[in-house]
Amino acid sequence: MSTFQAPKGTYDLIPPDSAVYLAVREAIAAPLRNSGYGYIETPGFENVELFARGVGESTDIVTKEMYAFETKGGDRLALRPEGTASVLRAALEANLHKTGNLPVKLWYSGSYYRYERPQKGRYRHFSQVGAEAIGAEDPALDAELIILADQAYRSLGLRNFRILLNSLGDKECRPVYREALQSFLRGLDLDEETLRRAEINPLRVLDDKRGDVQKQLTGAPLLRDYLCDACKAYHEEVRELITAAGVAFEDDAKLVRGLDYYTRTTFEFVHDGLGSQSAVGGGGRYDGLSEMIGGPALPSVGWALGVDRTVLALEAEGVELRLPASTSVYAVPLGEEARRVLFTKVTELRKLGVAADFSYGGKGLKGAMKSANRSGARYTIVAGERDLAEGVVQLKDMQSGEQTAVGVNEIVAELESRLG
Repeated sequence: MSTFQAPKGTYDLIPPDSAVYLAVREAIAAPLRNSGYGYIETPGFENVELFARGVGESTDIVTKEMYAFETKGGDRLALRPEGTASVLRAALEANLHKTGNLPVKLWYSGSYYRYERPQKGRYRHFSQVGAEAIGAEDPALDAELIILADQAYRSLGLRNFRILLNSLGDKECRPVYREALQSFLRGLDLDEETLRRAEINPLRVLDDKRGDVQKQLTGAPLLRDYLCDACKAYHEEVRELITAAGVAFEDDAKLVRGLDYYTRTTFEFVHDGLGSQSAVGGGGRYDGLSEMIGGPALPSVGWALGVDRTVLALEAEGVELRLPASTSVYAVPLGEEARRVLFTKVTELRKLGVAADFSYGGKGLKGAMKSANRSGARYTIVAGERDLAEGVVQLKDMQSGEQTAVGVNEIVAELESRLG
């Protein structure tokens, strides 16, 4: 037992489970790469103010959950709690919006950090794949991202998820709704902290998960009743495009997102098999975020899908991914000469793209064959001094148990042929 353990609320990804996480990341990324999105990677920490301005000073993320610290040089930094603000900051810093090819379409994958109460599906260190389309106000972009996320989930075999959809309005109509909602909230029996939050961003109160708060929200004004004509038309086009693509969704007039930067289109992917942590991903349009962090007006839209929760959703549905074998060929040398010959053959196989492994450490035949079994290899090559004297190696099919002698110089071509 090691002296040290992973910090509370975190986890280690180790084989064979880690292969599932890699497959999920690849499945989510595949439709993005096929739709003009380029990969971006940002630092694991940023200036605290980037998140305070972008995510919102009233949000739990900024007030309670962000890992913030001061460097030896006096800089105030924070481990990134989400990806959008970092990606937009990087795009602005690199002047990607000035290349003349808008929208700038980017995807990313990485770890994020929030100091939350750990439970199944909620960790202090978690993994997401995200996508952002920066610099264009177009309902087709909103629809595209929702459709691509749906495509990614279905490619994994997920079926029991739902897409919730709403509009949060824009700078023209939301202030009117904000005032109506604040008037309603002031009349409720809310604690001092919640009332303070209501004055900064009342939509955050609608996202409060406490039962006593939700009971009082019955009859609260709905944003859809306050949308301006432009926002209504925009939202209706998003709905029509998604419907035309055959993607099912549910209108949810109470849906808000936990970050302050969202405008107009907002959506969430939920899976009913995950209990209280049912959201597996979500996103929306954030037309004012660029200006919030000091950039020009760049209407944008994006989403982030949780890798951890997607894996839990697969488990809830009993979906087992078809993963490629980590090892196709396992070599078992018996003696020094066989060790040199088979190591050379394993190297040749790897150069041809065949997943091959080797019995290291001088194991005997019995121990080496146990390792071969555990590796999941389809074929095992065994060679001893007598085999090499005859110019052959023994090729064993691990499924059928059939064993045949194959010439040393022919073994690589034979395996390449059998494995296709």
